Amino acid sequence: MRLQTGPHYIAAMSRDLRPPVDILHYEIVQEQASALGRMGRALEQALARLREFDAAHAGSATPASMQPARHKLVVAAGQALWMFVVQREATGLRDSRNIMRTYNVPAEVQRCMGLAPSKQA
Repeated sequence: MRLQTGPHYIAAMSRDLRPPVDILHYEIVQEQASALGRMGRALEQALARLREFDAAHAGSATPASMQPARHKLVVAAGQALWMFVVQREATGLRDSRNIMRTYNVPAEVQRCMGLAPSKQA
């Protein structure tokens, strides 16, 4: 058996190796998926806190004294929704309708999506 050497053999060998770009791409996609998962869990938690608040005050309309606390939960859920939608769009997933249905996002949360929280809230 003859050992191959020379520039042709080295060129053929280098074509067989995965270029570092593929490894970097894999790492980027892995981090995107991880971030997407974190944002999805944050949205779930924010919506759960809002639903728990509403369930605790389900017997009657939310008293005026509790409105600021509820508003803060709605704004927090809107911010979490915004972060999740932006992360999804960064990965190429553009249609947000599925998120709204899957997570059962209330319309009031959707309306405040992306709004910066006020200094008073």
